[in-house]
Amino acid sequence: MNTTSRRQFLGGLCTSTLSVSLGLAFANRLGFAWAAPELGAERLSFGALDPLVDLMQSTQADALLPIVVAKLRSGTPLSDIVAAAALANARAYGGTNYDGYHVLMALMPSYEMAQQMPAPYAALPVLKVLHRNARFLQASGHASEDALGPIEAAKDDERLVEHLRAREQEPAERSLAALEQVSRLRAYEELQTVVRDDMNVHRVVLAWRAHDLLRLTGDEHATTMMRQSLRFCIQEDGQQASRGRYPNEFRALLVQLMDQHELRTRELGSRAAQLADIERLAAACYAPDRAAAANAVAEALASGIDPADVGRALTLASARLLLHDPGQSTESPGKPVGSVHGATTGVHATDAANAWRHIAEVGGARNAFASLIAGAYHTAGQSAKFGKQPHDHDAQACTLKEPAVLLDEIGARIRARDQKGACAAARRYCDLGLPPAELFGQLLPFALSEDGALHAEKFFRTAWEEHAFAREEHRATFLVALTRVMASQQGFPAPGVDEARKLLA
Repeated sequence: MNTTSRRQFLGGLCTSTLSVSLGLAFANRLGFAWAAPELGAERLSFGALDPLVDLMQSTQADALLPIVVAKLRSGTPLSDIVAAAALANARAYGGTNYDGYHVLMALMPSYEMAQQMPAPYAALPVLKVLHRNARFLQASGHASEDALGPIEAAKDDERLVEHLRAREQEPAERSLAALEQVSRLRAYEELQTVVRDDMNVHRVVLAWRAHDLLRLTGDEHATTMMRQSLRFCIQEDGQQASRGRYPNEFRALLVQLMDQHELRTRELGSRAAQLADIERLAAACYAPDRAAAANAVAEALASGIDPADVGRALTLASARLLLHDPGQSTESPGKPVGSVHGATTGVHATDAANAWRHIAEVGGARNAFASLIAGAYHTAGQSAKFGKQPHDHDAQACTLKEPAVLLDEIGARIRARDQKGACAAARRYCDLGLPPAELFGQLLPFALSEDGALHAEKFFRTAWEEHAFAREEHRATFLVALTRVMASQQGFPAPGVDEARKLLA
């Protein structure tokens, strides 16, 4: 793997001791955080993206935005900006920093949100996340410190799962690199074997979002992106083992269900599920019994039901968790009592189900079956303390009819942080069969302006995707769920957004 050093990157600009000093002084004026003692350190190299990656990792938040806007205006594609931010984040954190991997998981959603923005504000969602990334890098000390260094592929070592479960980090990474050289798809599927060992939302969402970012970073950086999941799993499994909770019971259950339903040798089914089938599976995945939910999904897959319809049941159940969630019982920073945004049951469940569904689409039948069974097990078991009806069931009915008036009402309810009223108005909008795109357009500015406790961009994109993917009868569920989250997170503006908006204007 090619490597470069900070000195090599500055070579050509700084050719003498005086030039080095002047170059570093200039970099500091721009907000860079390069440190002279580290100039000779070997680093991961990303080819043509190297200058952008170093910029993203080393520049202070307030200094970064005007530089990025200038680059966009001079012709740098927004896709390259996001790719560089993802690679900088991966190199700096290696997938084991809570704030760090939340930023990484928000990058592709912010890029996709940018496609929905009007000129000249298309880059605004991305700039919001870049500002967050730079703040966290500076605060954590990773602006000038790398977690991931160069790694050489092992020779003839394909024991990735064995190394991972033994929590042997370096051999696992070398084995991953070796597998990736043979087959990128096989390397990813092998990694998912261990991702499925525990039901942690960040474990599965990181595995999906890191893979999804390959659309921008390029497949040549697949090993770097996958190393984040590898390190996350090793770190988390070590923590679980220290508490006496490793391994998770699901590992044995999955083996049992795959054998019982002969899913190791079956091909993917193609039979479209009836609406009643989706409702039945969604009910099983919403229910408290996790093993029963996993078995119900395994039975459905063995019967030949299209895995896509099983995925629809998963995400429907998870969105219903969000709508039935009574909200936080205690206040925490940025989240008053009753909040359902950020790291809450419903948001986590929906993001996780979305990730399991997507991972099931990568690779072969065994990966699809195992991922959807894991998704069912993960989604179930969380509803025991929730009511039998949605949280807004007792809200005053909305009787408005005019589309524009209804949209204004939804916006007003969100600004008032009235979750029940916002949901009632959104349900009315959907019941009238009004254009979903108009309601998404009303909700997008709220997703942009507010902090969202690390989840605003990711959840907006999840709701958008699942609305488009769902059966027509279930689409309103995702719009109402998104409306509720927007009302919940209102009142906590995101740093950097106002500055970014001014720069773009």
